[in-house]
Amino acid sequence: MTLTTGRYIGHEQDRGIVQFSMQDGAKEIACAISTSAMDDLERGPRARPDEREAQFMRLRERIEACAGRKYQATEFEGTPPGIVLRSIDFRG
Repeated sequence: MTLTTGRYIGHEQDRGIVQFSMQDGAKEIACAISTSAMDDLERGPRARPDEREAQFMRLRERIEACAGRKYQATEFEGTPPGIVLRSIDFRG
C-alpha cells in the first residue's frame, strides 16, 4: 500500500531530527529525518531550531516521497520499527 501524509510531530534538537508520521491506511508509521539531511536538501545555511517546522513543510513532498520508497522496500529501523531518513537516502 502507498503511504499518505500523516502529521508533523516536532523537532528534537538534542537528537538532530524532525519527527513526523505517515499513514498506511489506518496505521500510523513513525518517521524521522535528520536535520542535516534537510539542510543538504536546501543547499543553504543550516536552519535555526525555530525554523525547522517551516523547513520541513517546504521539503515535505520530497521527504514523504523518500519515506514512501523506504517503506515499500521495508527498510525499517528501531523499536518500534519506523522510517529514518538521512542525507544518503536522497542521493542518486
